[in-house]
Amino acid sequence: MQIIRTILWVIVTAMLVAFIAMNWTKVPVNIWPLDDGNYLHFEWPVGVVALLFFLLGALPMWVVHRAGRWRLKRRIHSLENTVQATSAAPIATPAYEPAAASGLVHEPVVTPVIAADPDYRPTSIDPDPARP
Repeated sequence: MQIIRTILWVIVTAMLVAFIAMNWTKVPVNIWPLDDGNYLHFEWPVGVVALLFFLLGALPMWVVHRAGRWRLKRRIHSLENTVQATSAAPIATPAYEPAAASGLVHEPVVTPVIAADPDYRPTSIDPDPARP
């Protein structure tokens, strides 16, 4: 993709140089009227004048474009930081040992749960209901 962009820039530059070379006659550009009836003016080649005023016209749009990119980049970074700050930490899974190797007897697991209901009482879940 970089080669295509480079080729396009070379073509645009060649066309611009050709335009300036073909329009090398000097022309007066009147800037501001003076009190004596004359104008404040300068004489430059047509191609240079056209390029200069094209760039002066493109400058505000380029500034607006860069400001928009800067604003969107700041917004993206802000949203990424928000997501990163609010994302939950990964839940660690406990490592279980086989009951025979550890010598432990199987006991019911009680899982504490925090609930909004003040009358809530956690219960244990016995995986073996046949056990007394």
